[in-house]
Amino acid sequence: MSGIGRRLALLVPTVLGVLTLVFFLVHLIPGDPVELMLGETASRADLAQLRADLGLDRPLGEQYARFLGGLARGDLGRSFFYRKPVAAVIAGALPATALLAAAAMAVALLIALPAGILAAVRRDRFADRATMLASLVGVSMPNFWLGPLLIILFSFRLGWLPVSGREGAASLVLPAATLGFALAAILSRMTRSSMLDVLGEDYLRTARAKGVRERVVVVRHALRNALLPVVTIVGLQFGVLLSGAVVTENVFAWPGVGTVLIQAITARDYPLVQGCVLVISLVYVGVNFLTDALYAVIDPRVRT
Repeated sequence: MSGIGRRLALLVPTVLGVLTLVFFLVHLIPGDPVELMLGETASRADLAQLRADLGLDRPLGEQYARFLGGLARGDLGRSFFYRKPVAAVIAGALPATALLAAAAMAVALLIALPAGILAAVRRDRFADRATMLASLVGVSMPNFWLGPLLIILFSFRLGWLPVSGREGAASLVLPAATLGFALAAILSRMTRSSMLDVLGEDYLRTARAKGVRERVVVVRHALRNALLPVVTIVGLQFGVLLSGAVVTENVFAWPGVGTVLIQAITARDYPLVQGCVLVISLVYVGVNFLTDALYAVIDPRVRT
């Protein structure tokens, strides 16, 4: 079996392991979804009837077997809270999360690549020290703190941007910046480190000796050979963006999968929690697989 085939084969047990763990953990969370749906004043007969209708009166092992059976058929179940198929609920929220993650990644790359290149070229100078200090600050600030800080500054004080919700491009700026800044801090340090590893190579000195402009040497030759570890971090952190979006989406009331997941956990909506985790885990392992495949495009030596 080829390397790609082995990696594809490993995706199935990875995702299945995540789903199994989440299935049993979510059922251990204190609270009864039936009582949350009907209220404390509901009669025992009504509670028992709804519990039977939802299949919650059956042994946990049987519920797990039914969950896997439905998953094999492509059926994620029906949401307790929304009263409609889980797939439909997630499909309605997924575009918002994908848009937020893409915007955050764009913010991170637009900041990190120029900053990392500048820090490497100006090593041990003011630009290098300033970039590393800024990256340290960015890594140290959690999303749940940075998000409200940006809201206070740009929404309450300056009045430039909306506080929350999804109302056009302006409402995307603050949540994308909140997610993107921390990632930019990590990527800028990785870009600087990778660039420093290649800037002293012989082929770059040869290019300079031939009269190639310094900008071309840095961007076309050095950066391309320094991109492999950066791409690795980008692939891994894209999955982190999805998990980090759970917090950020709730801070900014962004109608994505993260907001749906928090609502599902609060309502003990087991099928919806499992569906959201399935989507996040599939995207995470899928992006990591594509990152591995992209290595051969960036560096042909990886093919051997």
